[in-house]
Amino acid sequence: MYAIIDCDNCFVSCERVFQPDLKGRPVVVLSNNDGCVVARSNEAKALGIKMGVPIYQIMPLVKERGVEIRSSNYTLYADMSNRVMSILRDEVGQAQMEQYSIDEAFLSAPSATAFTHDWGVALVRKIGKWTGMPVSIGVAPTRTLAKAATWFAKHYAGYHKVCLIDDETKRQLALQHLDIGEVWGVGWRGVEQYRYYGINTAWDLTQRSAAWVRSKFTVTGLRTWQELQGEDCIDTVLTGRRQTICTSRSFDGMVSDLGQLEMYVSNFASHCAQKLRREHSVASLVTVFIQTNHHRLDLRQYDGSATLSLITAASNEFEIVNAARQVLHRIYRSGCQYKRAGVIVGGISSNAAVQQDLFDTLSPEQRRRMDRLSEVMDTVNRRMGADTIQLGIQQFPVDKETGKRSNFKDLLRHQYRSKCYTSNLDDLLEVQ
Repeated sequence: MYAIIDCDNCFVSCERVFQPDLKGRPVVVLSNNDGCVVARSNEAKALGIKMGVPIYQIMPLVKERGVEIRSSNYTLYADMSNRVMSILRDEVGQAQMEQYSIDEAFLSAPSATAFTHDWGVALVRKIGKWTGMPVSIGVAPTRTLAKAATWFAKHYAGYHKVCLIDDETKRQLALQHLDIGEVWGVGWRGVEQYRYYGINTAWDLTQRSAAWVRSKFTVTGLRTWQELQGEDCIDTVLTGRRQTICTSRSFDGMVSDLGQLEMYVSNFASHCAQKLRREHSVASLVTVFIQTNHHRLDLRQYDGSATLSLITAASNEFEIVNAARQVLHRIYRSGCQYKRAGVIVGGISSNAAVQQDLFDTLSPEQRRRMDRLSEVMDTVNRRMGADTIQLGIQQFPVDKETGKRSNFKDLLRHQYRSKCYTSNLDDLLEVQ
């Protein structure tokens, strides 16, 4: 049996833990640079605010209905997520817990008796009491059915945040009432294709033959079909690992100088490397892209991108940043005013078994030292604040007026950002 624990409206809930006056009010959280909506409270969803909508398009509704806006604060969200995940690890042990995303984790048990409704209700209360985060729990014999159970736990108060699909009758009833768009693995892109074939509910899908499903939706659709039938066949280690990791930004102004552009790209590459290490992964491909402002037709237009293949897959700061700089020098064109740049790392795999290439110029000892140094940098930056330690190429120039050095986060527009209550001593919550 599997139990999936899902934090309800995770980003909004993190904001409400430290701002309880937001409870019961419509709240939206914006993406980096305050661009578009990436999280909504139930009250905001009821107003018809869609996921991904640019904030400027809904400003009239925001003002009319008193919608609260918050800029994304991933430092706070990650810390609150770690607190929830820590409770789950203590609950079942590290071996039986798989974190799938920042707000979801799977717990596994050898029998149905381990995950009862009373156990789930007690865990929901425990997490709520210890962290302030509301969660929903779904229990079923497969991960896809557990995700379906979570949907019912969220949307029907009678379940008290815990839904079990632990027998055939419950499975059939659940699938008959679950829209195909809510099935894990279908995605918004695939919904129309399923509906084209007359599949509107999860039950409709299970009534088709395995051969028909595979012919129309490939092996991925077949796995979903098998999971809905109660056959456990999805490995979250594979599904949870991202294929690529991207860090990119639009600049506040224009950038033409290669040195300044190199500083930005180095920061993007460093953050990609940090994400790789957090996920215990390595990458073998490093892509860099730079773009001019497509809206400024009076300026020279240019889109450049290229990819470098690493001899040995890596996740340390030094190799990823060095590779990104090499690519940037290859695609840079002088005389252009650049508005956007980014770094994408691909060819991602587990760091558990990295095969060193015969022609690698670095010795195993040199590679271990770089990996270890990157880990030390992560530890210091986690304790003392982001970018406390960084490579020289990443450092922004000192402001002549204030005498202070800005950092990577100063690139971001975050007009509505809350404080980092749990990770910054200067942002500790003040109580009157």
